[in-house]
Amino acid sequence: MSKAITIGLDIAKHVFHAHGVDERGLTLFSKRISRGKVLEFFAAQPRCTVALEACGGAHHWARQLIQLGHEVRLIPPAYVKPFVKRQKNDAIDAEAICEAAQRPSMRFVAVKSEEQQAAGLVFRTRDLLVRQRTQLINAVRGHLTEYGWVAPKGPSHVAMLGGLIEEEEMANSLPEAARAMFRLMLDQLAGLNGKITDLDKEIAQRARQDEVSRRLMTIPGIGPISATAIAALAPPAETFTKGRDFAAWLGLTPVQRSTGGKQKLGGTSKMGERTLRRLLIIGSSAVVQQASKRGAPRGSWLEQMLARKPRMLVTVALANKMARIVWALLVKRENYRAPAAARA
Repeated sequence: MSKAITIGLDIAKHVFHAHGVDERGLTLFSKRISRGKVLEFFAAQPRCTVALEACGGAHHWARQLIQLGHEVRLIPPAYVKPFVKRQKNDAIDAEAICEAAQRPSMRFVAVKSEEQQAAGLVFRTRDLLVRQRTQLINAVRGHLTEYGWVAPKGPSHVAMLGGLIEEEEMANSLPEAARAMFRLMLDQLAGLNGKITDLDKEIAQRARQDEVSRRLMTIPGIGPISATAIAALAPPAETFTKGRDFAAWLGLTPVQRSTGGKQKLGGTSKMGERTLRRLLIIGSSAVVQQASKRGAPRGSWLEQMLARKPRMLVTVALANKMARIVWALLVKRENYRAPAAARA
């Protein structure tokens, strides 16, 4: 009797579906499995390749299946979609995952350890708190506008509103119920600021202790937050053949609409890890801003770009360049060395 060589597993909260094929690609079973019996089912299977979509909970199940002796491959959902036949259900999804896993040119996602996911959780928690702080600031400024008060932009200016609300001029122009709500939002804002500060200290400490993060921080425009995020969220650098592939994975390369031998390039693709892409663009914008104020090194690539290209275009181009530098440092395990300026 043939045994399953590849099993496609469609995971969910409670009901899973497994689709197994033999060495010829013929279907052996298509089985619905409850969450509590998944490990029992795979423990009874001979060692084989198990493929899952790289979605929520996939890394947890991958680690569990690896402990049972199976080879696990995580596939980006976008690469599974072309193999879905017509309509969508759990059985069809599992079959599509199994089919995609057998393609020789398929790209897979590296399975992350619990420590890697924990490091990423620290960063994502800070990101969540920053978004909540921004929402509160916008709410305070928006509601104050309804009473004729326009607060300056920025967290530092909003922090001064706590004292201004108690002053006679503003207090007399606001109803008591409104003042109570503003105090509540400003107290919440102060609490978020404290938590973000604590997380910044923890991230900085992690960056100092991690060798990879220390190496990445030698690159201009990359600080502790970006370095720890890259170390936690990016796949192993060896996954990519060259730095250009890593930049493309981040979505920092142009969209291609080439056909008939004619190359047509569009705007930035924005296809990939948007968190790291955002951090690299923020870091590159800081470098470009400093170069615009103080001047870039004479004869440098940045000086030449700023002289003939729009500032935002230079920012994205520098982010692409930073991504390729990140890949080179991770592969070669070296620190960043500034290039020598070209002679006039």
